[in-house]
Amino acid sequence: MPVRVGTSGWNYPQGRGTWNGVFYPAKRTRGFDELAYYAEHFDTVEVNSTFYRVPPAAHVEQWRQRTPPSFGFSVKLNQKFTHPELYAARGGASDWHVTPGDVDEFRIAIDPLAAAGRLLALLVQFPPSFQCGTESLDYVGWLADAFSAYPLAVELRHRSWSDRGADTAARLAAHGAAWVQIDEPKFAGSIEQSLAWEQHGSSLVYVRLHGRNAAAWWTHEQADDRYDYLYRPDELRPFADAARRAATGGRRVLMYLNNHFSAKAVANAAVLKSQLGQLVTGEYPRQIVERYPELAGIVATSGLPL
Repeated sequence: MPVRVGTSGWNYPQGRGTWNGVFYPAKRTRGFDELAYYAEHFDTVEVNSTFYRVPPAAHVEQWRQRTPPSFGFSVKLNQKFTHPELYAARGGASDWHVTPGDVDEFRIAIDPLAAAGRLLALLVQFPPSFQCGTESLDYVGWLADAFSAYPLAVELRHRSWSDRGADTAARLAAHGAAWVQIDEPKFAGSIEQSLAWEQHGSSLVYVRLHGRNAAAWWTHEQADDRYDYLYRPDELRPFADAARRAATGGRRVLMYLNNHFSAKAVANAAVLKSQLGQLVTGEYPRQIVERYPELAGIVATSGLPL
């Protein structure tokens, strides 16, 4: 399928924004599998847990086994490669000194997906503080070469990259990497992007919708509060139209909703699939439709309480 739509992550068990009792049952039957249940509704997911910890390959192999052969994964590169400050706060090195050994460790971890043809993209997300410059360009190039065996999607968020947009796009395209398109609240140095995805040099278009909760984006009680935003259908429509144009031009499009608070990403992903003319598969609990009425007429409901 040239356009795939999913969410960023599938496991949100705690806090005010939990998916339990909204998309997943509040009370689980023995053997209930969140990932398998999720895969009944979507054909792709973006894995963010790999950003915090490199998983054992056996654990990644279980993800493959718990999903159908048509299901694809995008995996976020570990923070040691992109966020040295965060990595240092968790006990790692405080500089950009990553080694071929670090690369090998991560490649071994995700090999079960890559070997099975189930790895759709490797997401390389840099922080807003990562600005365009000679050293930054060289480092992005080094990473792209180190992980050249995989489809790459590079998320750059500072305006310095779009100020040199043609050069940035050309350098990424030379490595076969997609320039990630993001939707999020804007700040003074925010990157500038358009919906003209069909003009991208890469054969892959990678899109992340983080929500537009500007009030809680930088100041919030809990980290999940910034993702407490539900896109209106008319806010999603331009993304559906842009994805359709890009796919018509022969590009593969991956779209992930990261506004995960209380499964709002699930609701928006289902609406986006419908706008793309795709079959919205799986049964949805009655409660999620009651909470998000825009799903009525789009999803099939089980009629059973959670």
